[in-house]
Amino acid sequence: MILQLLPEHLQIIRTHAESTYPEECCGIILGHAMSEGKTVVEVMPTENAWNTEAADFPYDDTTESQRRRYAIAPQVMLQAQREARDRSLNIIGIYHSHTDAPPIPSECDRLYAWPEYSYIIVSVQKGKAETLQSWSLDDTHQFQPETIKNII
Repeated sequence: MILQLLPEHLQIIRTHAESTYPEECCGIILGHAMSEGKTVVEVMPTENAWNTEAADFPYDDTTESQRRRYAIAPQVMLQAQREARDRSLNIIGIYHSHTDAPPIPSECDRLYAWPEYSYIIVSVQKGKAETLQSWSLDDTHQFQPETIKNII
């Protein structure tokens, strides 16, 4: 699968990730999904609601902090869905950062992932956004890397 986006979209993600370091950032990706891939139209930074929403995630150790976990509040997702629908868009993915770790999905990332979404992870090393990778789930609920293609 190919995820197409503008360089500005990547810059928004990188800037957001650096601004929240050492905690993880997260956000919603709006766009269009077609059989040949997905096209990003907008990147929406959101607040990491892990500490307030963690009780809703029963399969994880809620003592984990925002340094290692992220959550987007349900009401924020609903508002993004409404906004996307009003603009003839869809939520096509989620992005988040890994602090001082590679951009490889964790088991927690996999457990809570939705099959139709792309998941962009940016590695933030010592406060600087570095490697970025997109992932999507296959038919066995395992992450596979996605190709990121800049729209010129």
